[in-house]
Parts: sequence; C-alpha cells; structure tokens
Amino acid sequence: MTDPASFDRLDRPSYPAAEAGRLVGLTAARVRRWLTGYGYAYGDGVRRLPPVVRRSGATGSYASFLDLVDLLFVKQFLDYGISLQKVRMALEEAHRILGTRHFARQKFFTDGGNIYLQVWEKGEAILELISGGQWVIAQFIRELAEQIEFESPEGLARRWYPLGRSKPVVLDPFVSFGAPCIVGRGVKTANIHDLFIAENRHVGAVRAWWGLTDAEIEAAVEFEVGLAA
Repeated sequence: MTDPASFDRLDRPSYPAAEAGRLVGLTAARVRRWLTGYGYAYGDGVRRLPPVVRRSGATGSYASFLDLVDLLFVKQFLDYGISLQKVRMALEEAHRILGTRHFARQKFFTDGGNIYLQVWEKGEAILELISGGQWVIAQFIRELAEQIEFESPEGLARRWYPLGRSKPVVLDPFVSFGAPCIVGRGVKTANIHDLFIAENRHVGAVRAWWGLTDAEIEAAVEFEVGLAA
C-alpha cells in the first residue's frame, strides 16, 4: 500500500492555478473554480457551488499532483460532451461506493453519455455510475488513462506521461518537484526548451550540455511548444 509519506507528496499542493491550467489546458480562473468552488447570483441572493475536484482537506487554489490528474480527467469528460453536472454526480457516486476522493484514484471511462468507474476486483468489468448497473468497456477514457501510471493495489495516480508512454516526458511528484521532465533524467522540459531556443534551435548544443538523446530533446520541445499553442 502507499505509505502516508508518499501519499502526502502526491496530495501536497504544489502547482499554482496558472501552472496547473497551463499543463492541463484550462484557464487559471477555471482551475480555481473547480478546486475551490464558486458563487453566482441567483434570484435575490448568491448560490454557492462546491468544488468539482474533491480534496482531502487542502484549501486554496494550488493543485496537488492528484488534483492535477483530476482536473485532466474532468476536462476530458467535458471535451467529450459530458456535462459538469454529470461529472459531479459520478464523483459523488464513486465517493459513496468506494470512498475515493479523487478521479485520480481510479480509472474512469465514458461511452459519450455516461461515466464509468473501474472496480479493481471486477478485473475488466466497468461499473456504470450514472445509470447504475450496466457493465461495458469504453475505449476513449481507457486511452486517456494509459497516460497515467497507477500504483497498485489502490490504483492511485503516480505518474503522468502527457505525450503518452512512448515519449520520455513525465510529471512525477517525486522528481523535480513534479515539474515536467525527461524520464530517468530529471531535467525539466522547460529548461531544455529554453536552451534549445537560446542555441538557435541547434539540437547538438543541447545534447552536448546535458547528454540527452535527440529523441529526449525533441520530446521536451514538442511538449513545451504544445503548452504554448
């Protein structure tokens, strides 16, 4: 099982809202709303909506690594056409069934209209959270989940490979304070990209400085350019 010190690192507020949004593809304002909740005018008063992402006591708009993965999953659900209301319902159902506070703690799946939670004891079976009872496999979120390395037996998100596991870019809260870096190297992708630009885009100069491979440099640059797009 994940020891308390390791869980503390995974769930420690580390990413400012602007940085979390940059990594996941959200505005800083939306990150803050999803992490802390927000109010809006309703009739003669103000209605308060709770946070979308459940957190284990953290306050403020800094995201932990687990929060970051939660934000990623929620964004993907919305991009795929699922309403925020359904996302909230799914997380509430997951919390009721398994006591989990994080999307990042389990693999979630969708068929375009409903959200599913993988129940580890069921193997490949998927529990439909919204409609309650039908078991299916949904490829879309399976593919998203393959970016995330989950730690057994809890299924706790441990590393995120934003370009997929075939590319050597990883976010690991135990390496470089969770900043995007090269797998097994600990060199931040931002530093690689900055040097690449400073050296007039000469891969050889970057390779000589850090001893990286061309593939590692190209992946770092691809990732940073994608964030800026």
